[in-house]
Amino acid sequence: MITRLWIHVTMAVVLVTAAAAPATRAADVYNLDQSHFSIVFSVSHMNMSYTYGIFRQAQARVILDRENPASTQFQMTIKADSIDTNNPSRDTRLKGPDFFDTASFPDVTFQSTTVVLDNRPQHGIVYQVTGNLTMHGVTRQIMLPIQLLGEGPGPDGQGQHAGFITQTELKRSDFGMTKFLENNVVGDAIGITISFEAIKQETGAAPPPLR
Repeated sequence: MITRLWIHVTMAVVLVTAAAAPATRAADVYNLDQSHFSIVFSVSHMNMSYTYGIFRQAQARVILDRENPASTQFQMTIKADSIDTNNPSRDTRLKGPDFFDTASFPDVTFQSTTVVLDNRPQHGIVYQVTGNLTMHGVTRQIMLPIQLLGEGPGPDGQGQHAGFITQTELKRSDFGMTKFLENNVVGDAIGITISFEAIKQETGAAPPPLR
């Protein structure tokens, strides 16, 4: 009788504890807003000027886990042949085998592997993101400080948007692109700024693969 009573009491305590425990919030999935993103790069030309360009086509996804920031993920795929430096003949050269070789390597991809939240008040919300960047068939580990700029409804008042920005510098020679490095005709250091908005997806919807 005592044993049976103890079992009932134990079960009651477990049920009450489970009911009182807060529900774990699922991570939010955000996909790139195709109307609001910029991927901008700059490179020195003969130490006399900087040439700027953009990539016009990309896909991105952010899996934002607010309760466990270490589980947050950032993914991006950029179509290399969407490069645009406002000079068609130069763009054709950049798409060719001397540079991006887009016929062989059509995509530039980034996949995060480690995310650390840095939310010091003076910096806002910044994710220190380590991940693998694959470009021109070469994969390198890089670190990106990705700042959450803001959140809220979209321009039409619908949906939930989140906006991000990151800036970094890469060496193109690290990815096997060495043409015109002599005398810094085309510089090695590439400055990159990526800013984008992403739209929260419906809960429970299985995210399609990035293409």
